Amino acid sequence: MRRLLILAAIATISAASLAQEQTDKKINFSGSIHSEILIPQEDEKIGSEKPDDKVLTNTYANLALSSRYVDAGARFEFTKYPLPGFENDFKGWGVPNFWVKGKLNHVELTLGTNYEQFGSGFILRAYEQRSLGVDNSILGARAVVRFDGITVKAITGRQRRYWDWNKAWLTGADVELGLEQWINPLKQSNSHLMLGLSWVNKHESQEDLMVDATHKLNFPTYVNAWDARTQFQKGPFSILLEYAHKSQDPSFDNGYIYRPGHVEMLSMSYSQKGFSALVQAKRSENMMFRSRRSMSGVSSMINHLPAFTLEHTYALPALYPYATNANGEWAYQAELSYLFKKGTKLGGKYGTKLRLNFSHIQSLDNVDAPEPDKGSDGKEATFWGWGKNTYYRDINLQFEKKLSRKVKLNLMYMNQFYNKTCIEGEGGTIHSNIVVADVSYYISRKLTLRGEAQYLATHDDQGDWLYGLLELSVSPHWMFTVADMYNSGDTGIHYYQGLVTYNVKSHRLQVGYGRTRAGYNCSGGVCRYVPASRGVTVVYNYNF
Repeated sequence: MRRLLILAAIATISAASLAQEQTDKKINFSGSIHSEILIPQEDEKIGSEKPDDKVLTNTYANLALSSRYVDAGARFEFTKYPLPGFENDFKGWGVPNFWVKGKLNHVELTLGTNYEQFGSGFILRAYEQRSLGVDNSILGARAVVRFDGITVKAITGRQRRYWDWNKAWLTGADVELGLEQWINPLKQSNSHLMLGLSWVNKHESQEDLMVDATHKLNFPTYVNAWDARTQFQKGPFSILLEYAHKSQDPSFDNGYIYRPGHVEMLSMSYSQKGFSALVQAKRSENMMFRSRRSMSGVSSMINHLPAFTLEHTYALPALYPYATNANGEWAYQAELSYLFKKGTKLGGKYGTKLRLNFSHIQSLDNVDAPEPDKGSDGKEATFWGWGKNTYYRDINLQFEKKLSRKVKLNLMYMNQFYNKTCIEGEGGTIHSNIVVADVSYYISRKLTLRGEAQYLATHDDQGDWLYGLLELSVSPHWMFTVADMYNSGDTGIHYYQGLVTYNVKSHRLQVGYGRTRAGYNCSGGVCRYVPASRGVTVVYNYNF
């Protein structure tokens, strides 16, 4: 299979190059290389076991050709000895992604592997997130037609699962209309009104799953999902309404029940210079959608259910990240941002920015019901009903202030509630208060020193945490970083890191040594557990 993939990729690029030579001599060549390497070491104190392989790496190389009428590309991956936290099926090497795109006037046609998203992704989001090991590309065909105010998309194929493609066949279509193109009052008032409609069908064959000694489940061969949405924008104001529905789809995620799934979302925002506001709510129930019903984890996902929580970049606020509950939740998020202008009492000489964010995730009331039997319809939740479990809640206030020409200060306070039992399976609930101070000092035009001090206080889980970081940037090439995350509660363990980064032109090389704490790596509500590790790390990036 791997040899066939490599041959297919070579043939794909060769055919595209030949076709282009006959149409247009101007060809642009681009690509990138990304490689993460770990030379692991045993560390009993943090639970890092002696590795079987001396060197672990996730390496990717992209190659692309673009021209007026034809684009083509391929990606080589080497994950035969992957970084910690990835399944055995993730191991391998070859060219799993390759494509050729033809472009003519308003039409695009792509053959090979494709990425696509319909609407907010509630029924289809084929995407790549390397840090999580997610690559849900679809091998087949994709067509896009664009006219004034109209975009139509269609896609069909089989979805990638690591080094194979799931047997289920996916077919989908999406249309978006910009109604201001035909309604003069909207155009004259500089307003935008979008209507969107999407449909996705999964065709998956039967498989044997016994309910008891004499009965097995009869799975639906076809699962259909559709999505309808509308968005209105006028000046700084925007409102989005979206609804998605999925037919009966018994799977490992929902305990093989036959209840349909659906999701509803309302999002409103207002943004102008110096001020912005966001309020949004989402209700989802039984809406996990996979191209292989028996799978779990991050693989084989057709759709995406975003988490309505702020993705934190600081270490301690990100210590307990939230993963979207596949079976259902009520999710709320609100955010206010305000810039006090220069010269005002609160703005001072350089201005002051405040940002307040609130997130709350609650269970549905059917979570309190007994576990449904396989093959049953389960219990549907009442629409407005809340369950007894709060999955996650945080409120955080961020303060950004330039104190002088050389000093910039960022402060953050966060109060967080994390239901570890519901999210991870055990561990109780964790209430914490977190403070962060981030100071940058511009020593000279080429030298910048940045420091972080963070503190997480809690009586739960492993207790309090401290984090410190110093980072010296020597423009334009060098960066030196030392950091330590210390558990001052139960374990007393230091998770230290030392990094040296060198940049030159399109090359970036980072070499480091230290410990990594066991925990969850999350992005957009999708999480992967990463075990503890210690060793030498090398990260190399090159774009050309």
